[in-house]
Amino acid sequence: MSTVDTVGRRTIDDVLAEARAGLDRLAPGDAWEAVRGGALLVDIRPAAQRAAEGEVPQAVVIERNVLEWRLDPASAHRIPAATGYDIHVIVLCSEGYTSSLAAAALADLGLHRATDVVGGFHAWSAAGLPTDSARGALVGAGAHGHRA
Repeated sequence: MSTVDTVGRRTIDDVLAEARAGLDRLAPGDAWEAVRGGALLVDIRPAAQRAAEGEVPQAVVIERNVLEWRLDPASAHRIPAATGYDIHVIVLCSEGYTSSLAAAALADLGLHRATDVVGGFHAWSAAGLPTDSARGALVGAGAHGHRA
């Protein structure tokens, strides 16, 4: 029996499900086609993960802790590609969990076309889509033990 008071509280699984309910998530192949059609692919993985797993050459790297400031068209700290609220942003993380939360946060800012890649970089790489070599190697299924 848990001693944690859960009345009125949500779990991270609840938060993730709510975030994903508002997204039109993309399979890796569909994300690649969208990128080829002009969508902005944003890799939010930390530098150490990118070094270990590999990178997507077409992606703009914006680490998660500054994502909203870089993509909000109203922010003084936005990147040049953040030209308006209609840009198609596709967020990529390692396994597709953090990217869902990040894409939902962007949607909350008004970036209504923000979404993420189902399965993250692991699924992108497994699908044979463009990557640069990693200095390390993927080992196991990752922190969550399954695909997002």
